[in-house]
Amino acid sequence: MLALRLLNVVAPAYFLCISLVTLALQLFLFLPSMRQDPAAARLFPPALLHGALFLFLSTNALGNYVLVIQNSPDDPDACQGPPARRAPCPPPSTHFCRVCARVTLRHDHHCFFTGNCIGSRNMRNFVLFCLYTSLACLYSMVAGVAYISAALSTSFAHPLAFLTLLPTSISQFFSGAVLGSEMFVILMLYLWFAIGLACAGFCCHQLLLIVRGQTRHQVRKGVAVRARPWRKNLQEVFGKRWLLGLLVPMFNVGGK
Repeated sequence: MLALRLLNVVAPAYFLCISLVTLALQLFLFLPSMRQDPAAARLFPPALLHGALFLFLSTNALGNYVLVIQNSPDDPDACQGPPARRAPCPPPSTHFCRVCARVTLRHDHHCFFTGNCIGSRNMRNFVLFCLYTSLACLYSMVAGVAYISAALSTSFAHPLAFLTLLPTSISQFFSGAVLGSEMFVILMLYLWFAIGLACAGFCCHQLLLIVRGQTRHQVRKGVAVRARPWRKNLQEVFGKRWLLGLLVPMFNVGGK
């Protein structure tokens, strides 16, 4: 239990460090390298478009990350009280989380990177957090590949060029042909690639469970769920204002 509680602190710190490093690389390396030739006038400079797109992705990723932490899953006590004042409750699926030391409704799993349980109130924010984190990482990888391609005069036209980049760069780094900043960017490329694929896979898996009306906790325990139309399952999690939630971070409105 002590190891899990320690991981609950280390994992969020790791995520925030990666976010700060990514932001620093975007501001001090990638954006300056995209400055256009003054002789070639364009309506939208590449640096402006890149900065706007990265700001959109990172704002949604970090915004939903904060909302996942703020919106802890409903406590069962919230479903008690007079019927006239009783709030609509999610389907009964309670679970006691030893890390959080509380009982949550519609429990899915405990996310160590947010240090919080994922349940009825923050499921939508968690899915969007995974989605935009994946997009931000993969987009940063593309920008980093463009930077390394220009800095080292390397072509990535061959499919295996990215796979052989790391071992080749390590030998060149010790020989002095590759700078320390360039080597750091190359290492970050593989980290962004791994995090981006992991978040994308987790997002797709979570969406599949939502469509089925299941949670990961129910799958692990073998709990049967009542069959419902997949549209109602999606609406229960993403709500009627789901399109607005894709554009800006907002609280989970459920099926309201």
